[in-house]
Amino acid sequence: MEWNYSNFKPEEFACQHCGKEGISPNLLDKLQEFRTYLGFPFVITSGYRCLEHPIEAKKAKSGVHASGLAVDILCRGEQAYIILANAAKFGFTGIGVNQKGNSRFIHLDISEPENDRPRPHVWSY
Repeated sequence: MEWNYSNFKPEEFACQHCGKEGISPNLLDKLQEFRTYLGFPFVITSGYRCLEHPIEAKKAKSGVHASGLAVDILCRGEQAYIILANAAKFGFTGIGVNQKGNSRFIHLDISEPENDRPRPHVWSY
């Protein structure tokens, strides 16, 4: 895949378990547009996850990271608020919020609704 995302590097989205790439170009397009709009950098802490990734392997059904349709963004405070306030405007249909403890992040995804996964949807961890 040709890389047209000036604010990101391919390795940010690769599986942290095996290194495989599998992130959706549609998600990357939305993230680059979102990043440009926000005007501040953010760190991707999790992108694509292979089925053997420890988080995915624990699940009865793989999550949207395994489909390449999700990222977790390291953020807190004002930046977390700004991300939350704008994510839906950019087409993110799943928004998960973890703003407690040391590993604070916001999950953003572009998955479609399924029986056990309604969209749009917001949840907390």
